Amino acid sequence: MATLVMVCGSLRAASTNGALVRAAAEFARTHPAVDDVHIAPIHSLPLFDEDVEAAGDPIAVVRFRDLIARADAVVISTPEYNASIPGVLKNAIDWASRPYGASVLTGKRVAVMSASPSGYGARWAQDHLRAILAGGVGALLVNEEPVVFPRVDTLVDDHGVLFDDGALTRVQALITQAIAACAPERVPA
Repeated sequence: MATLVMVCGSLRAASTNGALVRAAAEFARTHPAVDDVHIAPIHSLPLFDEDVEAAGDPIAVVRFRDLIARADAVVISTPEYNASIPGVLKNAIDWASRPYGASVLTGKRVAVMSASPSGYGARWAQDHLRAILAGGVGALLVNEEPVVFPRVDTLVDDHGVLFDDGALTRVQALITQAIAACAPERVPA
């Protein structure tokens, strides 16, 4: 059984990336191979500061790291701000990567997706996120190909629900891939 943690790279209540994360969590909760699903909040994480870290990690940081540490896989959805990931998402990753040499993301399976009202679907942001995760903190990316949702504002209703069948199918496929990556490797007989 797998435990999944979802992270939305946007703080906005009506975030379309939040709609993707909620759809992913809803699907994961119904999957027979999943026993626990959490959406990890990043809004209460303070700005990363080594002086704060040296004084003792704030409780929001401890809880965030603990959720990731207990997860078999993490699913991140990011918007694109100025051709990259939002600062709040980078801040969350910075906290999760600490202390140096003991990152809870190192070796962790991570599935990534991105969404934007643009026709590009936040592809640049996802490229940066993938580089940070794989190259910077040593996470194991689940999906080799980026999963992007261009014109996402046409896929989400006024209540923040992802309603497009094609988009739902792609979210579910990514979650299925993340769950499969959590399965113990079979040892040849």
